[in-house]
Amino acid sequence: MATRRPDPEKIRAALDAQLAELGEPPYDGPPDGLTDAVAHVVLGVYEKGLRPERDAARLAARLLLDRLTAEAPGRTVEVRVPPFAAVQCVAGPRHTRGTPPNVVETDPRTWLELALGRTTWAEAMDAGKISASGARADLSEHLPLRG
Repeated sequence: MATRRPDPEKIRAALDAQLAELGEPPYDGPPDGLTDAVAHVVLGVYEKGLRPERDAARLAARLLLDRLTAEAPGRTVEVRVPPFAAVQCVAGPRHTRGTPPNVVETDPRTWLELALGRTTWAEAMDAGKISASGARADLSEHLPLRG
């Protein structure tokens, strides 16, 4: 399954808006570093106890979910990060109708922490930050994402 190619200018605009909200200068790194930059900035906002800009948070979650689908292609597990996105990933039996048998759901902050390696699957499960149902709903072997 091909991942979407988000417009780098939209990513940069959302990232720069978030940085401006924090009183920081615009992003001046390489274009291929935009995904990591927006994810790290948004996670930093969460860690400060603040609410990130919606576009930046949405893009951070979406881009890292897209990275997950590239690293673990398939349609066996549905990963949900409401209110921003949901994807299907992991090779194996595919579901075609109704609620998938393997579902993972978490909040945006926890998803960023998992994807970036700031917390482990086991830690997030123990803290009750992940809802995972189904025999194949353990994503620990796919996290953190490589990038």
